[in-house]
Amino acid sequence: MVNPIPRPKASMIIVNYNGGEYLGRCIAALEAQTEQSFECFVMDNGSTDGSIKSLTKLDKRFKVQELGDNLGFAAANNRAAESAIADWIVCLNPDAFAHPDWLEKLLATPDLYPDLKMAGSRQNMANDPGFLDGIGDGYHAFGLAYRAGCGHADDIYDIPDYQPVFGPCGAAALYHRETFVRLGGFDERFFTYHEDVDLAYRIRRDGGIAIQNNLAIVDHVGSGISGRASDFAVYYGTRNRIWTFLKNTPRLLLLILWPFHIATNLFTLTWSLFRKGRFKPTFRGIRDGFFKYPGGGRIKRRASLLSLLKAYTWSPRKVYRRRIPQMKYQSNNDKAGS
Repeated sequence: MVNPIPRPKASMIIVNYNGGEYLGRCIAALEAQTEQSFECFVMDNGSTDGSIKSLTKLDKRFKVQELGDNLGFAAANNRAAESAIADWIVCLNPDAFAHPDWLEKLLATPDLYPDLKMAGSRQNMANDPGFLDGIGDGYHAFGLAYRAGCGHADDIYDIPDYQPVFGPCGAAALYHRETFVRLGGFDERFFTYHEDVDLAYRIRRDGGIAIQNNLAIVDHVGSGISGRASDFAVYYGTRNRIWTFLKNTPRLLLLILWPFHIATNLFTLTWSLFRKGRFKPTFRGIRDGFFKYPGGGRIKRRASLLSLLKAYTWSPRKVYRRRIPQMKYQSNNDKAGS
């Protein structure tokens, strides 16, 4: 009798687009993990830099798929998720370099939190590991997402080992595969940027929770391929931020918060005047965010309205200082409506 091939603990997904030397370094870090029970989909979005061709000695766990065209981060992840066989999907950016025990630590999170549907990793700045690239995503009620801790020294405040957050940063995130697939994965209309916040919002509406695991560490370049302040990043980040708010905010709250959301975008547009090269892509992003919003994609809310209110950040000061509000871990099994 032939012994069955053991099911991997994680289905990892790396979406590459002209990742250059980052991609090889990312995969080398995976090969050095203390936890080796994984499959890894390397999805290439039509790269022209030869980064995929340089991957010549991968073992059978690594499955390279050349998509031909640039389908975007969202679509490429979804294609891989359709073939994933593990209970947990792990999304990893090619410019994120995992510490040796990263996957082992990350996969331990569901054992500690039975209702967990998503978890994040601690991200240090790759070029200066003494500074944080992020310790989880926060979401202000007015429609602003932010990466907690980004740009701060890692000793600026006590960082807990585990912390409830609104959602994980998709650069190094864990998702429950059944939930990911059932809710439609990343919204492919977003193409790239903010699709992780949108997915986190949908999972929260569905009753799921997010835990930030700061023992699972990666060093992250951060927009190392597209450029953090490029027109591309500013436009898609701005447009998709608005789409996320319109698509996921409960209807009653949407009516109440609408004037504040408009004011937030006007402030963002004004602020862009003082940042070189930011005004035009910010203006286009706001314009298309409101006037080209495609609608649809809103899932039935199973989480209580109160649980969502508690998950939001309400203090503008916390957004400015990139702090996560203090949230208590609690099961989200309350039923609700729209």
